[in-house]
Order: sequence, then structure tokens, then C-alpha cells
Amino acid sequence: MFLTIILLIAGFILLIKGANYLVDGSSSVAKRFGISSLVIGLTVVAFGTSTPELVVNLISAFQGTTDIAIGNIIGSNIANILLILGLTGMIAPIAVKSSTTWKEIPFALLAVLVTVVMANDVLFSGATESFLTRGDGLILLGFFAVFMYYIFGIAKNGADEESEDVKTFGTLKSILLIIGGLAFLVIGGKWIVDAAIMLAKAWGLSEAVIGLTIVAVGTSLPEMITSIVAALKGRSDIAIGNVVGSNIFNIFWILGITSIIKPLPFSENSNLDMVAVTGATVLLFAWMIVGKRHQLERWQSAVFVVLYFVYIYLLLAIR
Repeated sequence: MFLTIILLIAGFILLIKGANYLVDGSSSVAKRFGISSLVIGLTVVAFGTSTPELVVNLISAFQGTTDIAIGNIIGSNIANILLILGLTGMIAPIAVKSSTTWKEIPFALLAVLVTVVMANDVLFSGATESFLTRGDGLILLGFFAVFMYYIFGIAKNGADEESEDVKTFGTLKSILLIIGGLAFLVIGGKWIVDAAIMLAKAWGLSEAVIGLTIVAVGTSLPEMITSIVAALKGRSDIAIGNVVGSNIFNIFWILGITSIIKPLPFSENSNLDMVAVTGATVLLFAWMIVGKRHQLERWQSAVFVVLYFVYIYLLLAIR
């Protein structure tokens, strides 16, 4: 058991370091080719912070542990809003741009609702089993393409003037960072999935519960670190943009790619988790128009954190 936990922690460390190396190396190469810092931030950095979830999901799909794959995405999205945004907002009230309130948060809600409909074949189509099929994956990627079109529209119109400060390295170092980052991601992701399976068996929990809790929070660490550092620096709009953007990426990009590689069976029990992530997203939108408009206050953030631990308690009690 002790070695399994060590393996899990080591996997998370490699996963986070790998994502950082991949982002740094890729950003450096992109900068050398004359790509703007803003576009790098919207693409390379955004994809980079989602690579932990992507790698864990791909390995889970290839190994056939699909419960971990779905649990990882749903659990990460729940943790992103209730835990990460909650902790960040308790550090400093989060000012939210109008476009985030009226466009990006509803888009994140759309992602959840689309997944609920497509994954519930038994409920909506009368099938004997529910799957996220390869066709569903293509639809999710189609929505992702629409979201990326919207993001590049923001960049083109200058609606988002913030950019990432990109460091440049020598060509050899950049390539080594990319290769090393990918290697760390693959090894770390493999260790996490293997450790999660062993923990599930040792503790008598399902792989879905392990995916919704330990794996989900672990793969959300890059978003957590980014959001908390942004809040401490007074850049709270980056914090919420990071969380909402990550939730959209997780469903449309990562779940889309994973289900194309291998159709994912969807358990009826997962609908309870879908209700949780839907409720969290709706509540985030409601907080934007309750109290101070377009601001997440400390008391609202504290409610998020309390709700997260209530969710975890109910999850362990029911499952």
C-alpha cells in the first residue's frame, strides 16, 4: 500500500513537471517561429495545462479502465469549480469579465448537457447499454472547433489584450524540453493509472470513485497552481478563465479524443456526478448575477468549498 501511494505521488510529480516542460519547450519553439504570445497562451499553454487529464485518459482507454477515464474528466470539472475556484476566491474576490459570464460559462454548461444527452443511450434511445461512441467523440470535437474559433476571434479582435510572457531557449534545449516533457507525461500517467487501479482494489472502491477523487484532483493540480498564483498576483480574471476554459477543454477535446480511440461505457451511476458538475456550473453562473455582478465573492467561494466536501462525502457514502 505504501509503495502504491508513493507510485501515485511520483506519477503526479512527473505529470506536472512533464506538462511544464512541454509548455516551455513548445512555447519557445512557437516564439522562434514568430507566433504571438497571445496565440501561444490560447493554444500551447491552454493545451499544456490539460495534458495531464489527456494522458491519463488515453492510458486508461488503451488499458481498458474506462471508468477512470470518465471519472477523471467529470471529477476534474467538479474539482475545478468547487474546490479550485473556491479556494482561489477565498484568497481574493474574483472579478469576472462580462464575456466569461455570458459566453464562456454557458459554453461550459453546454458541454456538460451535450455529454449527458449523448452518453445516456439507455435513457434517451432505449438502448440496452450506454456508450460515448466514436461518433459522439467526433461531435464533441466539432464543438471544440467552434470554441477554438471563438477564442481566436477574441484574439483577432483584441478583446483579450493579455498575453503570456514566453521564455525562449536554444533550439536543442527546446527540443529536449519537449521530448522530456512527453516522456514524463507518459510515464507519470502510466504510474497514476496503475496506482489508481491498485488503490481501488485495496480499498474496495470502484475505479470510477478513484477517478472522480484522487486522480481528478491530481490531474487538476496545474489548474490549481495557476489559479492560486494568479489570485495572489491580483490577476483573478486569469484564474476563472483558466478554470472555465479547462472545463470546456476537458469535455470537448479530451473526452472527444478518448471516445474516438475507444468507445467509453457510461454507467447510470455517473449521472449523479453529471448532476453535480451541472449544478456547480449553474451555481457559478448564478453567483455572477447574485450579490456583486460579475464577481465571485469570498462567501460564495466558501460555499463552493463546502459543497465540494459534501459531494465527496456523499460519493463515498453512496458508492
